[in-house]
Amino acid sequence: QVQLVESGGRLVQSGGSLRLSCAVSEYVSRIHTLGWYRQAPGKERELVASDDSHGNKNYGDFVEGRFNISKDTSKRTVDLQMNSLEIEDTAVYYCNASFPWAEYWGQGTQVTVSS
Repeated sequence: QVQLVESGGRLVQSGGSLRLSCAVSEYVSRIHTLGWYRQAPGKERELVASDDSHGNKNYGDFVEGRFNISKDTSKRTVDLQMNSLEIEDTAVYYCNASFPWAEYWGQGTQVTVSS
């Protein structure tokens, strides 16, 4: 069982930056893939960014170079740096840890971007 606790979500103005952090109960190097997803009201949950055990990073098409995912093995965290935020980025952001046989989710953190 992997426990994930997100933090950092808040209200921010359009064009601003925000850094989300996810505390992971397991050594991050032992996790197949760590990622961030988001879900806006009335929409499906979608991938924001992921980072696998080989260091391969993957981003949603909408990111367009604005976000960066990073892991800190000593702190057991996976962070999401978000720049040039847009109103459309408003959503609940979830941390995800996945293995070939299971996946785990955090409780989510709300990000609200205002005009």
